[in-house]
Amino acid sequence: YARNFLLPRSLATPWTKGGQKQVDSIRKGRETRAIKSLDAAKDLRGQLEARTLTIAARAGAGGRLFGAVSQADVAEAAKAVGLTIDKRTIEFAAPVRSTGDATATVRLHPEVQATVKLAVVSA
Repeated sequence: YARNFLLPRSLATPWTKGGQKQVDSIRKGRETRAIKSLDAAKDLRGQLEARTLTIAARAGAGGRLFGAVSQADVAEAAKAVGLTIDKRTIEFAAPVRSTGDATATVRLHPEVQATVKLAVVSA
């Protein structure tokens, strides 16, 4: 398989001592970046959990929303207070369809999750 498919298409290279050194240096670089991103994720978790994000949404009488609060709404509320989070990393335990307090979970790193407090108000 390697000789007939991988090597002719340059999808793999034969093992050499130089190649092993290159693989080791790539692994070391990845570990260093992972440690730095873990520290940054922990800092961001502290900032997110210390704040309550306010989201204004259209609501009818009785506090029921027209629709639900989306991940994009939470990301915009975080951006408004100066924090940047990716909307694809935000999860809700259940859809937020009424005004009041709610929570959302943000996956910042494979090892770090933040619980964000939301205050949904009528716009």
